[in-house]
Amino acid sequence: MKLIFIIGDSAVGKMTVGQELMKITDLRLFHNHMMIEPVLEIFGNRNNSAVNRMRDVVFEEFAKSEQYGMIFTFMWAFDQQEDWDYVEHVKQIFQPYNTEIYYVELIASQEVRLQRNVTENRLKNKPSKRDIEISNARLIRYDEKYRLVSREGEITFDNYLRIDNTFLAPDVVARMIKEKFFQTVL
Repeated sequence: MKLIFIIGDSAVGKMTVGQELMKITDLRLFHNHMMIEPVLEIFGNRNNSAVNRMRDVVFEEFAKSEQYGMIFTFMWAFDQQEDWDYVEHVKQIFQPYNTEIYYVELIASQEVRLQRNVTENRLKNKPSKRDIEISNARLIRYDEKYRLVSREGEITFDNYLRIDNTFLAPDVVARMIKEKFFQTVL
């Protein structure tokens, strides 16, 4: 089995690249908001405990399935130990199944991400982003509050790829990922 973490700042294109990668591989996409949105709908606010427990159920069931692999999107705050711990937690769920783990970090300027924050695909899949003024303010606030781009050499995992996708279409980025990690496999 394969697990690909697509990580990056808000509105960098994680879900959209994941959708394109799913089209050209046998990988399934589990984007972060697939659990966030139902929790927001039920609780009226973000309940991280519920989100994480629901994710764990999906990870555990998927890991023991006969599926080829999963793409998981995650906004990783590199200055928050709990995010490092969470990535390790997810890895631990998959490791008993001899899972190959890959990391793709996407980066783009805030200006570009604010433009992407209002795209039709994003708003269709992430209802909590539909209030553009609030969503844009949150994006800017998170940029100020957290370090959401890794430092050079900070990610030391095997199978790591950093892509500046500022001027790249999602399908191009997906092909880059496939060529880097799955040249002849998929």
